[in-house]
Amino acid sequence: MSTLARRTFIQLSAASLTSLAGSAQASAKPLRLGVIADGKTPDAAIARVRNLGFSTCQVYLGSSDMATAAALKAALQKNRIEATALIITGPGPEVYDFQRGPETIGLMPRKYRAQRITRMKQGSDFAKAAGIPGVQGHCGFMPENPNDPQFAEIVQALREVASYCKSNGQTFRCETGQETPVTLLRVIRAVGLDNIGVNLDAANLILYGKANPVDALDILGPLVLGVHAKDGLYPTDPNKLGEEVAIGKGKVNFPRFIQRLKEIGYRGPITIEREISGPKQTEDIRASKAYLEKLIG
Repeated sequence: MSTLARRTFIQLSAASLTSLAGSAQASAKPLRLGVIADGKTPDAAIARVRNLGFSTCQVYLGSSDMATAAALKAALQKNRIEATALIITGPGPEVYDFQRGPETIGLMPRKYRAQRITRMKQGSDFAKAAGIPGVQGHCGFMPENPNDPQFAEIVQALREVASYCKSNGQTFRCETGQETPVTLLRVIRAVGLDNIGVNLDAANLILYGKANPVDALDILGPLVLGVHAKDGLYPTDPNKLGEEVAIGKGKVNFPRFIQRLKEIGYRGPITIEREISGPKQTEDIRASKAYLEKLIG
């Protein structure tokens, strides 16, 4: 998620663990494309989704007041758009790099954790009012060592957030990025709730140098509740993330990635995310839509 994405009001950018995804996919619609909603008001953001030719979207949480939730719900209904997840960031700084990232991103930093748990609960209430079934966000640089004291802390934090979402009839999706797939699987299993899963960002796994997204589906496949279609390059500077690029210009093997999603039975939305602004963003989104439609069939 870019700094730009967090500055706008609503941004373009939403049993056993195995049965969680299995039951979700059984009742899900066929694979369909979406985009992250971008606009200064709910009506403008959702109208843009419609004008770009999408039927689904994910939405960033800007204001958490109920009047805004009502306006968003009305805009979704008027434009006949399905919002699949609410993306929550902050409060506090979030620096997406390898230097300050561990101390600023997601629920891991102790300094911001309590505030961010509160923020996610507020977002869950907002999503319920707006009719959005999923809440998602980054967890942060979770420890690979299960004996690290912070492992138990992130498990408890996620359990609190996911439990609150469950009381509102929602799933909570951990967005991939700062952790290896097996670390994320280990944490989710430790949380032990049936409404927590994954929003698999195809590019983030590459940008952070954590995994190949196709291979990551072998580990996280049954838990995938949402997908970000985004492309990128592996990091070559140990202090900086890899570069996000237009779909088809990076290291994500989208033909194989889409095929693998089909093979594991994923039937949810695929949401395009392009973290630039201006006419080039719109151009890339339209090109990505045409490209992915051919792969989805």
